[in-house]
Amino acid sequence: MSDAPLVPNDPEWSVSELSGALKRTLEDAYGHVRVRGELGGVKVHSSGHVYLDLKDERASLAGVIWKGTAGRLRFRPETGMEVIATGRITTFAGQSKYQLVIETLEPAGVGALLAQLEERRKRLAAEGLFDAARKQLLPFLPQVIGVVTSPTGAVIRDILHRLDDRFPRHVLVWPVRVQGDTCAAEVAAAIEGFNALPEGGRIPRPDLLIVARGGGSLEDLWGFNDERVVRAAAGSMIPLISAVGHETDTTLIDFASDRRAPTPTGAAEIAVPVRADLMAQTGDFARRLDGAVRRLLDRRRTELRGAARALPRVEDLLAPPRQRLDLAAGRLGNALVMNSRKHEARLADLSRRLARLSPQARLAGFRARLDGLGGRLRAAQQALARAEGLRIAQRRDRLLALSARAERAMAAAVERRRTRLAGLWQLAGSYSHHGVLARGFALVRDADGKPLRSAAAVSDGAGLEIEFHDGRVRAVAGDAAPRPRPAKGRGEPPPRGGQGSLFG
Repeated sequence: MSDAPLVPNDPEWSVSELSGALKRTLEDAYGHVRVRGELGGVKVHSSGHVYLDLKDERASLAGVIWKGTAGRLRFRPETGMEVIATGRITTFAGQSKYQLVIETLEPAGVGALLAQLEERRKRLAAEGLFDAARKQLLPFLPQVIGVVTSPTGAVIRDILHRLDDRFPRHVLVWPVRVQGDTCAAEVAAAIEGFNALPEGGRIPRPDLLIVARGGGSLEDLWGFNDERVVRAAAGSMIPLISAVGHETDTTLIDFASDRRAPTPTGAAEIAVPVRADLMAQTGDFARRLDGAVRRLLDRRRTELRGAARALPRVEDLLAPPRQRLDLAAGRLGNALVMNSRKHEARLADLSRRLARLSPQARLAGFRARLDGLGGRLRAAQQALARAEGLRIAQRRDRLLALSARAERAMAAAVERRRTRLAGLWQLAGSYSHHGVLARGFALVRDADGKPLRSAAAVSDGAGLEIEFHDGRVRAVAGDAAPRPRPAKGRGEPPPRGGQGSLFG
């Protein structure tokens, strides 16, 4: 027997080769499938692709919707929806798993859509988007009406026709698709676009908005249940009327709008009143106003006539004043005479007072007063001259006495200061080091001019300066014959008796 190891004859695969073979086998066996299940883990990637799971009570299948396909879906996939997905099975080698590439996605029945619709309605209602307090009052007669609908359908023609019948207004149409994949985005953009128009701009800003569409199935009207449309309608600053579908159709925009109309024609009837009715009502008001004014004038005229009959006659009103005038005319002559006499007496009194106040009389009085004052002034001047002379003599004598005393005091003070200065000068001379030098002592300094107080501080050969009471000499330590010479920069010694320090 040979001991050589057995070599298996199974083919050897690389990882990529095996993954590719599995992918081809799976795609060939399940090229196109329809799968019914419940959506779970729905995630929209930043690239636009949608990743999700299809599951039932026993299994789960990964699925992916590429960006181009996701943009064509009639509704947005949400977790919990029951759907039917159509696509092809393939593998993803990067994670060793198989997945369904979804090409079409549709609800698994009307019940699923209704359940999703009810769940969304409750969630948005909890946010307060449907509260009655948020709803605005519609204008009575808007000048400009904005309509969000398809420009080619019968809805816009019905609205325009109804507006022309009732009260013609300026209408702006924002064309949108009213069903399909882009319906929700276009309707929301139209509502926001009308609200973004500035006041007084080139395009007039509407006073009222109408979002309208004809009837259809729940799937056809699904765009008006989109959350973007609901939020745009709830956030509109322009009052909005929703007219989507027939009277039995209900969408979420109906809850968020300020007013719901059963049909697009009903929206036009809500938007404007009937012009003929307004004119008839205005005419009726004018007739009622005219009749009321006429009745008021008649009543005022009757009241005026009654008041005029109650007034007295002109003759009766003028009789008392006329009689008072006659009595006053009879008393006027005597009153004038008495008034004249009273004024004459007053004039005579004023004449006497004026004579006393005449310039001549006042001048004579001032002259006599001036003469009296002049005499008093001369007497006062004489008395003042005598008193002034006596006062000057007294002050001269006092000044001479004070001058003599000041001279004596000054002389005594100078003598005291001189005596004290002499004593201080002697004391300073006794404290000066020059007095010590005069008694035979000498002051020794080193080459830097510092005083030396002991022999130990002097080294051989060091330069010294010796100061006597009559001068200074230079010396060298250890030299027996110092040569006297005057010190440079030291100047003459201070005068005898001056103040100083022995070492200073």
